[in-house]
Amino acid sequence: MKEDKETCIFCRILKGELESSMVYEDELCVAFMDIQPVNPGHVLVIPKEHVSYIGELNEELGAHIFRVGMRINKALRKTDVRCEGIDYFLADGEAAGQEVFHTHLHVFPRYTNDGFGFRFGPDYHYMSPREVLDATAVKIKAALK
Repeated sequence: MKEDKETCIFCRILKGELESSMVYEDELCVAFMDIQPVNPGHVLVIPKEHVSYIGELNEELGAHIFRVGMRINKALRKTDVRCEGIDYFLADGEAAGQEVFHTHLHVFPRYTNDGFGFRFGPDYHYMSPREVLDATAVKIKAALK
């Protein structure tokens, strides 16, 4: 599912049509507080360019978003926001949990017993046979060329 620039909530924030609590801005991206945070201090880093999926981003812009996420990480750890660890989360596609189809990186503080967690599927605890891993690796290597 793709959204256009006119209906995208993040593009509307960038145009100043919607309020945001901005923490960072440069020529390529912005970072602002998530209005529905996992924990206090939850920040979203988004490119200024409307791009639905990370695979459609210029690689340098994708790297830049993660560099900004690293800066946000360091800044969070210098504040009095409760922060025993940091999660980075980027959902790419509806099946991955993406709800806003404008690429965005979540950077949020974690602490023991904060109630947030990932659920693993029923087969997660079973080790994949090496031949399955090798066959998948061959497919990915071929697609990288």
